[in-house]
Amino acid sequence: MNQFLRDGENEHYDTGYRWHDLTPERFKDQHYTTIMVKIILTALLLMAGLASATQTPAQTKADAILGEWVSPKKDARIQIYKQSNTYAGKVLWGTGNDPKDSKNPDPSLRNRDLIGLTILKSFIFDGDDTWVNGTIYDPREGKTYSCKLSLKSPDQLNLRGYVGVSLFGRTELWTRVKVN
Repeated sequence: MNQFLRDGENEHYDTGYRWHDLTPERFKDQHYTTIMVKIILTALLLMAGLASATQTPAQTKADAILGEWVSPKKDARIQIYKQSNTYAGKVLWGTGNDPKDSKNPDPSLRNRDLIGLTILKSFIFDGDDTWVNGTIYDPREGKTYSCKLSLKSPDQLNLRGYVGVSLFGRTELWTRVKVN
């Protein structure tokens, strides 16, 4: 608690230091302490900034599959996009001679157009260049399979469709479409 003191002709609050105690050495100590506090605060702010910046690459890595891809036979182009926290893909063009979903097991859906049809659904990024827990609809067969996606390279996407266990399935290699 500061108290008001009279020291001869000088009036001051008692701060624990007397004006005559502020020698050049003590002043330097206080000056260096102030500098150290500023350095520590700056370092803490930088660390906080780096911590938030390191979250961005993970999100960018998850979005690495976004874009247009062409099937191995080059007869279909699929656009993969983000939908909330999952990834999906729709047909932009191709899929064979039939423009309708005529092989769909549900007769009420057999008249829908294949162009614009979402065939990849509900993929979740697992943090290791792989997107899991999704499904793929094959309009040529009218069947839906469990599916996982993995990047072989930035421009090559392994797509594995399977029933039950991933061990029993088929893998296709899709190629990224270069957009000029």
